[in-house]
Amino acid sequence: MAYVEGFVTPVPKKNLVKYKKSAKLAAKVFLEYGALEYTECQGDNVPKGKVTSFPMSVKLKPSELVFFSWVRFKTKGQRNKIMKAVMKDPRFQNPDMMPFDGMRMIYGGFKTLVSTTKKH
Repeated sequence: MAYVEGFVTPVPKKNLVKYKKSAKLAAKVFLEYGALEYTECQGDNVPKGKVTSFPMSVKLKPSELVFFSWVRFKTKGQRNKIMKAVMKDPRFQNPDMMPFDGMRMIYGGFKTLVSTTKKH
């Protein structure tokens, strides 16, 4: 089964255009190196929780939006190889690639347990 790297990111509303630009470039770079899929999702229905929530997880400020994103790889080994190459890619060295507080971004790798797709 596939391997997924997931991210939860707080993005200042004023940087939304910059973030979308960096996300499009990141998608291009990840796919060039062999990732199977790259997805960025802007929070739309992410209520504040009493114990846990997406906003709480990144200490979301009123002036920010929360994003949930993932990159899908064929295997964990492929993920390791691709992530190493992506992080060394000169396009990722530009400070504009992170128009948000990277210290509050959450990320991690996940083994796929169940995956289904509607057949057409």
